Amino acid sequence: MQSEKRLKVIAEFSIHPIGEGTSVSRFVKVALDAIAASKGIRMETNPMSTVLEADDLDSILKAVSAAHEAVFRLGAKRVDFILRVDDRRDKPRTMEDKLKSIGG
Repeated sequence: MQSEKRLKVIAEFSIHPIGEGTSVSRFVKVALDAIAASKGIRMETNPMSTVLEADDLDSILKAVSAAHEAVFRLGAKRVDFILRVDDRRDKPRTMEDKLKSIGG
């Protein structure tokens, strides 16, 4: 019988407005604000991307969609994003567990 503890989906996300100049921090900030406002999402931002954690893939996809739309609302004409998903269903995982497994 599977544990009652919910399994986690962990994803890495990076978003890039195209044609908006060298500094795009204002676009990244609105994307991160949209993710932070999403229900059921934990996030950890690093210099190159943001790692997301949620109970299900739909929550991740909704948060990423909200970030994507926020960048367009700020005025971007073209947006590119990268999303890499680790959807492990055989045992509960967290961002911290993944680091511990490699001695981090």
